[in-house]
Amino acid sequence: MSDATHLGTALIDDPYLLFDHAPISLWVQDFSGIRRLFDQVRAQGVHELGAYLEPRPDFVTACMGQIVVCDVNLETVRMLGAESKEHLLANLDRILRDGMAHHFQAELTALWDSATNWSGEGINYALDGSALDILLHWRILPGHEASWDRVLVTIENITERKRAERRLANLFEASPISLWEEDYGALKAYFDDLRAQGVDDLRAHLDAHPEAVEACMGLMRVLDVNRKTLDLFGAESKAQLLANLPRIFRDDMRTHFEQELLDLWQGRLAYAREGINYDLHGAPLNVQVDLRVMPGHEEDFAWVLVAIQDITARKKAEEYLYYLGTHDVMTGLYNRTYFQETMQRMQAERHDLITFIVADLNELKEVNDTLGHAAGDSLIRRAAEVLKAAFEPDAIVARVGGDEFVAVLPRTPANAAEQALVRIRSLLALNNKYYRGAPLSFALGMATSQPGQALDAVLRRADDAMYRDKAASTRRSRTRSHP
Repeated sequence: MSDATHLGTALIDDPYLLFDHAPISLWVQDFSGIRRLFDQVRAQGVHELGAYLEPRPDFVTACMGQIVVCDVNLETVRMLGAESKEHLLANLDRILRDGMAHHFQAELTALWDSATNWSGEGINYALDGSALDILLHWRILPGHEASWDRVLVTIENITERKRAERRLANLFEASPISLWEEDYGALKAYFDDLRAQGVDDLRAHLDAHPEAVEACMGLMRVLDVNRKTLDLFGAESKAQLLANLPRIFRDDMRTHFEQELLDLWQGRLAYAREGINYDLHGAPLNVQVDLRVMPGHEEDFAWVLVAIQDITARKKAEEYLYYLGTHDVMTGLYNRTYFQETMQRMQAERHDLITFIVADLNELKEVNDTLGHAAGDSLIRRAAEVLKAAFEPDAIVARVGGDEFVAVLPRTPANAAEQALVRIRSLLALNNKYYRGAPLSFALGMATSQPGQALDAVLRRADDAMYRDKAASTRRSRTRSHP
């Protein structure tokens, strides 16, 4: 028979060998001294241990001092770096100290409440001074419930696991982008309930019940956020941020959140999308939201990781570049490129009538030649001021040439456009009253679309009308010059 077989037979026959050679740290301890201290405290009329301990931190230390270690096994000796059981038992004060007090208070509360077993995480110390994260279980052995003089304790070294957890937590906390851990479980339950009711088209359901979008926003539960999140949204603490989520997720967020709902409904569990959030001071933030339902939670949505990046500066740069590409720098009006794109779009999409007003700035060349280009530029800017003031906000007013401007008036009949011409002439007179220098005047032409008529043809009609007005104005000037 082999030595291993002999050992196996011996272990079965001798329970002490089972204890001594168990692959997990085992302790036999005596808590009877703690029981006696509790009896003394109860005799003083104390019924709630927590309130008693709060002003008496030394009582926890006193209870720790009452623990008597009766025996430990060989795995305990190895785990704590002792040379022998005797070496370990002679140095218990170096093992059971400091960080142990935190979890030991929870153990005391369990004992006070008559629990016969307890489990929890805590700290012990190896004899070289290194802290060990431990998972501790104890049970008062049968027959010793009255005295607590025999308690079996198991200790599992979870230092590596806790180190990995702390590393992961630090990665989360110190991430340079905003991170949110969220629970979408209630949202998943809502989806399941809708499907059980026969809803198979969420978009149609949301169109019929627009209030459901905001209701779904309220179903998200935030579990944790990192430091960058507090900085991004201007919060002083996680508690302040979590208490003010309705100030962050509101208004324009609805648009992109509705699309998120549709993605999740269709089983798309990871996606990126741009949207709007708000900081706690009310300022809008352009954000890119990356959302992922974490592996293992595809069926319950109980763990969702959301990363938020502030792209406000990028969006402002994009908007500025777009502005430069679509606007005339001198006047702030739309430029010729934007006007031509608008013409193409309106030709493809229009259903209502459209009116064009063409305004040609008179005498610009003469002003440039006689007074200089600075005077000419001033005249162009004055022309833009008049045109901006003459039209409603939905009008598209563009500078399409050096001295030529076009206003596009959607859904505007001819009689309403005639009133715009009256306003332009009135504003011209007012402008000339308050500005010195060359007088400002326009040659004006107007045309309104007919059913089925191409917009290019309508614009040509307005242009022709403008040239007729210019010619008439020239004749009037000549008549005044040569009576």
